[in-house]
Amino acid sequence: MSVIRITCGGVSVTAELLPESAPETIESLLSSLPISSSAKRWDDEVYFTVPIETDSENQCEVVETGDLAYWPPGEALCIFFGPTPASRGDEIRPVSPVNLIGRVHGNPRVFKDVNDGDRVVVERVE
Repeated sequence: MSVIRITCGGVSVTAELLPESAPETIESLLSSLPISSSAKRWDDEVYFTVPIETDSENQCEVVETGDLAYWPPGEALCIFFGPTPASRGDEIRPVSPVNLIGRVHGNPRVFKDVNDGDRVVVERVE
């Protein structure tokens, strides 16, 4: 099992990667760590660009609270903690399909405190 730490503004969480869901995406992510980026908010989603390029892999159109995903068109990691502008009803829907790669440990709603432009660091936890 691979675990990463995501630090964004004043928020720091760990996330478990799920290699069975998107093995190529996860391999690319792990080989590029550590990553530094800049956060963007889209309602209850934080996303940030990462230096990886990978194709669609077992894509999801609807995700769950705490899911961590890679968005191929934007070359970005996304952390979902509630509805987005694309959501319908109670679902959590990305702007377009994403590669699900993991889940945040603990309460993902802490990302409510993240603002556009906050520095993001992603690193592997040994």
